Amino acid sequence: MKNQKANLRVGFLVEGPYNTRMKHPKNIFLVGPMGAGKSAVGRQLARALHLSFVDSDDEIESRTGVDIPYIFEKEGEAGFRKREAAAIDDLTKMDGVVLATGGGAIVDPESRSCLGGRGFVVYLFTTVDQQFKRTNKGRERPMLENGDRRQILETLLKERDPMYREIADLVVETDGRKVQSVASEIIEKVS
Repeated sequence: MKNQKANLRVGFLVEGPYNTRMKHPKNIFLVGPMGAGKSAVGRQLARALHLSFVDSDDEIESRTGVDIPYIFEKEGEAGFRKREAAAIDDLTKMDGVVLATGGGAIVDPESRSCLGGRGFVVYLFTTVDQQFKRTNKGRERPMLENGDRRQILETLLKERDPMYREIADLVVETDGRKVQSVASEIIEKVS
């Protein structure tokens, strides 16, 4: 059943191991790689659906009082992932939320279980080319600091794409699209 989602086409509702139970219809969890537009699309979805918007990275920063790069510097990726798993567990227990997760939130099996079992999961898929363009501006990205950025993005997508698809109820491609267009597609498919 795990591999059932690996062959999905973009834009289709799917069934899988995490989607067999009744979903919380008012919880939408956005997963996908960095640069896929999870935060921007999440804000738009929350406004349109009259739900609260929560970003797991923002929650981690709020809890610790420091930014994500500082956590990576002091605790490494393992320390950050531990904090992220705790935040995901708490945030997925909320009702009436659109949650934008960090790109690596699905690495932890417990986090995948929380996401897949407690809400409607939308995988915002984007190509490495688009990720590369989008991550070259703005916030620091600790995962991209040591090495060739494009190669790192390719490796991460290859490793994580099956995990995103494993828990996704819906896969939506975001390349070359405006935030409103992506949000509208999700609303149409969820309705």
